Amino acid sequence: MPPDSPAGPPTPPVPLAGLLALEELGLRLIAGPADAELSWVHTSEMADPYPYLLGGELLLSAGVLLTDPDTYVARLVEAGAAALGFGVRPVHDTVPPALVAACERYGLPLVEVPPGTPFTAIARAVWGLMAATRHRELRRVTRAQQALAAAAARPDPVPAVLHQLAVRLPGRAALLTADGEELHAAGRPPTPETRAALARLARVLAPAGRPTPSSATDTVGGAQLSAYALGGGQGLALTLATDHREPGDHTVAGIAVVLLSLLAAPHQGAHAANRSAALVRLLLGAEPADVAPLLGGDGRWTVVHARRSDGTAPDPLTAGALGAALGSALVDTGRDDETVRVLVPGGDRIAPQPGWTLGASAPAPADALGAADTRAGRALGRALATRTPLAVDNPVTGLAALLPPGPAADRARTLLAPLSAPLTETLRCWLSLHGSWDRTAVALSVHRNTVRQRIARCGVLLGTDLDDIDVRTELWLALRQE
Repeated sequence: MPPDSPAGPPTPPVPLAGLLALEELGLRLIAGPADAELSWVHTSEMADPYPYLLGGELLLSAGVLLTDPDTYVARLVEAGAAALGFGVRPVHDTVPPALVAACERYGLPLVEVPPGTPFTAIARAVWGLMAATRHRELRRVTRAQQALAAAAARPDPVPAVLHQLAVRLPGRAALLTADGEELHAAGRPPTPETRAALARLARVLAPAGRPTPSSATDTVGGAQLSAYALGGGQGLALTLATDHREPGDHTVAGIAVVLLSLLAAPHQGAHAANRSAALVRLLLGAEPADVAPLLGGDGRWTVVHARRSDGTAPDPLTAGALGAALGSALVDTGRDDETVRVLVPGGDRIAPQPGWTLGASAPAPADALGAADTRAGRALGRALATRTPLAVDNPVTGLAALLPPGPAADRARTLLAPLSAPLTETLRCWLSLHGSWDRTAVALSVHRNTVRQRIARCGVLLGTDLDDIDVRTELWLALRQE
């Protein structure tokens, strides 16, 4: 097994044949196959560079410490090296025949590097090929995104999106139900074996009261099969059957998943109609509790606040994709430039989402969504401060839940009465983060000195010592009664 490595190289790998084709380098393949793909370039004169390889490298060496070519090549293959570039002179006048034989035996491509070619020139050439490959990939993805977006604006958006997807990823694109029924399709008809395999993949993604993957892959008769779950909790899946996979295919498919999730949501029958009716009634002045039955589910909702992990502002499509992943089309991006809010029906199990930091409330009835929204915001602040992908603001549990609600709430109001709302929220956040000034500042998006000033003000107004553990405990119990 090769050493542990990162999830993948920063750019797509490039073929060794592309490097060999650069005449100015003068490289020559003298052993092994020419179909290798290069993910990195590494130079080493160690007798055994295995511990320092990630896998996929073109290893460059002049053979300074080469004494046992067979063992040396065996270790390179074990580490997952893609190819060996051997520089002749000044150490060796020619590539050692024993090294050529070992590379041929183990199937490791061996490239002769002429004396006039610096190793740095080879590395620069590989990075240049990678940059060109990345540029082509980004251009291809951009064109596909534009074509898919234009298709989504057509009068028949779902078939149009599938048609464009089948064109951009040559093969078959189909929308399947959880039972494997084909709702829409485009591209060349699949073989019976491929059709059956795609139906199996769709069933793998279907929700059945347990966590399910968001995508699945298979290979049948040389065809590359993929299935992606659509958001909305309806068990719909986008399936693809192509002859091969290229860099960027997954990104193009992801764009189609977002569009199809949004397009499928309004056409999911009575549930969508009931949701629209509930919105109309709310706008006309009905109480949330009165319209909650129209929204379906068990009458409870989870509010989720989210921010991109990389700090970038989410666009509507990205926010819609998050909502789809959480199983809801109720997404709000208008509160500020950074935070997305999602209203998830039920939501007993909110899972972390790659690329996002989430704060979630506990499930709440429709008439308590305002408080749930506040709790989700607190949870997001705590997640940001502690650098965790998900924080949940759970209801009162443990010893705090044993307190009589009436007297405990009265005592809490009396105890916290001297504090303004900003001071109360700062105190709550500070106590939840174990008195950390820096984490509280991150959670509240204020300077740490502001936190210090507010906490000092809390101590003065409450007339107590906030360094006392008994005082902190009483205040925390009081804050949990709100």
